[in-house]
Amino acid sequence: MKLTSIVGLAFEAITRNKLRSALTSLGIIMGVGAVIVMMALGDGAKASIEQRVASLGTDVITVSAGSANVGGVRMGQGAVTTLTDDDAAAIAARVSGVRAVSPGVSTRTQIVAAGGNWQTQVQGTGAAFVSIRAWDMALGSFFTDDDVERASRVVVLGAGVRDQVFGVDANPVGELVRISNQPFRVIGVLGRKGQSAMGQDQDDTVVAPYTAVQKRLLGTTHLASVLVAAKPGVATSQLTGGVSAILRERHRLGAGDTDDFAVRSPEEMARVLSSTTDTMSYLLASVAAISLIVGGIGIMNIMLVSVTERTREIGLRRALGARRTDVLRQFVAEALTLSLAGGAVGVLLGAVSSYALSALLSWATDVSSFAVLASFGFSAAVGVVFGFVPARKAAALMPTEALRYE
Repeated sequence: MKLTSIVGLAFEAITRNKLRSALTSLGIIMGVGAVIVMMALGDGAKASIEQRVASLGTDVITVSAGSANVGGVRMGQGAVTTLTDDDAAAIAARVSGVRAVSPGVSTRTQIVAAGGNWQTQVQGTGAAFVSIRAWDMALGSFFTDDDVERASRVVVLGAGVRDQVFGVDANPVGELVRISNQPFRVIGVLGRKGQSAMGQDQDDTVVAPYTAVQKRLLGTTHLASVLVAAKPGVATSQLTGGVSAILRERHRLGAGDTDDFAVRSPEEMARVLSSTTDTMSYLLASVAAISLIVGGIGIMNIMLVSVTERTREIGLRRALGARRTDVLRQFVAEALTLSLAGGAVGVLLGAVSSYALSALLSWATDVSSFAVLASFGFSAAVGVVFGFVPARKAAALMPTEALRYE
């Protein structure tokens, strides 16, 4: 029997009882839709995390001041004062593969202007900070190496701080602000970054030359951190080893001495977070796939009923020359058609539901082609697997017995 004839007979049998066919496909529809939504939520969460990690600079490592042990009391991270701007210069000069370096210090204090005030984080950085963080300027410009060398009293505001102090979308370039009673002139506003991978508002910040923050606000000479950016094609793991070796040498640490600094890469955080979201995605998809199995059982039950109802029809076809394989293919085709039709509707329902969740609840969703193909393919497999038992039963009927069936 030709394939076109088998498909035609399958459609004829399915449309003979439209309501029963629709109800049979409902399990597949709901199962495929649930799988699409669950995978879209998982992929959306993963993409959101990757975007937030990328906003930190995926080619960047952070060197932080380490902890100290004073009289048996272990101090917290950043307690030591051995990290200096000479260390940052040595890293830039001696570690191969370094694209840029930005020394850093920070404090949290009040920023006051004529129109308002706001408590925020004040970051002292180098001139390469915006390049390392791939941070665009919304207004004005960033400070220069000359500003860093002269410890100039200039600041660049984060978009969130600008909104709180000067008003939403205001242009504060050229205005004076006071930070810890020290006057600073606003020379620019950073573009919006949103939340970081750890949920911190990156726009709630003020950036100034690290030398100015050291001298004017903190009264210190050491650094809290150093941002180190890799050249294109250089792995951050390669930088980590080189930076650690240079700092241990400069800080005169012996073979048995503990590092008085910490080196961290966003890749570590990205791997952990991505692994977590992957696990959750697979778990949710597996739970949703159970409904596909239930839908497949429904198809098998209905097909078994159909075989019983059409016993005389099967016997007549066998008597007219149809082979067992023809009957087997016909009933498998019917089950496959039901599951594929349900899968197509389920994919559409899942995609619409995913975009609706994203629009109504502001959840990150991403309907990937892999999720669509996997769900559709799984629904086809369900149709073949669960349709085979009824089809085999139909093909095994003897023509004489089938014709006598009442």
